[in-house]
Amino acid sequence: MKKLQAYAGDGFEVTYDPNVCTHAGECVRGLPEVFDSTENPWVRPGRAPADRIAEVIARCPSGALRFVAKGAAVAAPPRNAAEATGHARSTIGLAKDGPLLVSGDIEIRSPDGSLLFEGRKAALCRCGHSGNKPFCDGSHKAAGFRG
Repeated sequence: MKKLQAYAGDGFEVTYDPNVCTHAGECVRGLPEVFDSTENPWVRPGRAPADRIAEVIARCPSGALRFVAKGAAVAAPPRNAAEATGHARSTIGLAKDGPLLVSGDIEIRSPDGSLLFEGRKAALCRCGHSGNKPFCDGSHKAAGFRG
């Protein structure tokens, strides 16, 4: 299991869980000045306003990236209509030729009952090729999965 990474910004923190990332690239395409996988560190929160970073992180399909506001100065935007209205609702969608995209209050447990993941978004393998089941690791691309 890889270690959770944290990157401090001004009044907020960006966390990244490499164990659940699908490498969809929404962060890199959405805000390349902050998220650059060719740099070390690859997340540089000081290069954009907090609200813009939160907006791009909200697009992360796996929940690997999270925006954590410190205090009330910066608030993350709602992730979906259910969150904005306060209604508890979970959804499961299919990414074209990719994973199951789950959103809502999520808890994933192993067969022995131990907690594997808790969060608001997850991308789950549906091709059978992931090396990190039940999570998608992007292996469907190399395997040529269609569905």
